[in-house]
Amino acid sequence: MKVLVLGGGVIGVTSAWYLAQAGHEVEVIERQPGPALETSFANAGEISPGYASPWAGPGVPRKAIKWLLMRHGPLVVRPRFDPHQWVWMLQMLRNCTSARYARNKARMVPIAEYSRDCLKDLRATTGIAYDDRAMGTLQVFRTQKQLDDAHKDTEVLAQFGVPYETLDAAGCAGAEPALGAVREKIVGGLRLPGDETGDCQMFTERLAEMARAKGVVFHFGETISAIRAEGGRIVGVTTSAGERRADAYVVALGSYSPQAVRPLGISLPVYPVKGYSITVPIAEEARAPVSTVMDESYKIAITRLGSRIRVGGTAEVAGFDLKLRQPRKDALVHSVTDLFPGGGDIEKATFWCGLRPMTPDGPPVVGATPYANLFLNTGHGTLGWTMSCGSGRVLADLVSGAKPDIDPADVSLARYRAA
Repeated sequence: MKVLVLGGGVIGVTSAWYLAQAGHEVEVIERQPGPALETSFANAGEISPGYASPWAGPGVPRKAIKWLLMRHGPLVVRPRFDPHQWVWMLQMLRNCTSARYARNKARMVPIAEYSRDCLKDLRATTGIAYDDRAMGTLQVFRTQKQLDDAHKDTEVLAQFGVPYETLDAAGCAGAEPALGAVREKIVGGLRLPGDETGDCQMFTERLAEMARAKGVVFHFGETISAIRAEGGRIVGVTTSAGERRADAYVVALGSYSPQAVRPLGISLPVYPVKGYSITVPIAEEARAPVSTVMDESYKIAITRLGSRIRVGGTAEVAGFDLKLRQPRKDALVHSVTDLFPGGGDIEKATFWCGLRPMTPDGPPVVGATPYANLFLNTGHGTLGWTMSCGSGRVLADLVSGAKPDIDPADVSLARYRAA
């Protein structure tokens, strides 16, 4: 069967890889001149199934007010005359209950854990390398309340058998030796030893090369203007290069997915939430992180990628705005220099932003649509890198008519009809 994948980020490329592995003839359309040049380009670098949690949770509305007032707060809202923005925010608020948080996290952890296993298998069978490490994630708490509240996450982790460790300040320094110099700023932490790190762009570029060797055709620098439907099926995609046809179609366009399917009558609750990152050359090994440290106070991830430190964070609800804003860089610099002083050469930091495709409840949207030959793989939010291989594998199984290894119902578009 011929399958056309729309989008060449990490989600589109992993979808193409697993579809090709399933025996399909695959083509990918991407508007950029190469793979992973938008949201997948410079993300935080963490592969954190244990940290797979919805942003919407109990207490978040109250915390949001505090975050908006903080100098280096993790949340920025720039209201727009956009009904999709307001509807999405209201939907997210609706999910800020204990019951919905538990349900949504329980939906996210299995796909994230499965994805980590798929990535391990891919690495073992292909030898793909991407500045990868498997040394866990350490969520650092600066206040006792943060440490006390960690039980909300550990209960779900225990439910799904995800290994974790609750640490005191000394334990945090044991896991991340450079934190020993700032022990007085930390009360404890939650360590997830099964988490990994890696350069998402490097991975996507190399997987695209491997997919091309398997026969996948990439059409770079090609924009999509319309998805055409007739009689309950998709019959083609109109692009800047003309009409492209296939037997099945996969929308993996990240934050731009809703725009692509809206003319088809499909309501997809995905909205862009901008994130920022800096990439810093390591100045002194002993003062740099060895894996990923999550600074809970500022919701910032600090990740070791080879000879670099990637620092990523901020949730900026501002539509499709891609302006680089100095206060957001200042927040990233503050976090990394506060926890790892002298670890990186801040003067040589490169600054970037990208649009995370967020659903209001947290889990991505993977699978079928009302059109028999149209499938979705989008809405992964901050966890696209974490969930990419698992989502691609589930998607390929569904397109092939095979039963996925995990129940896809929790990440289907149909869950919004049942909500």
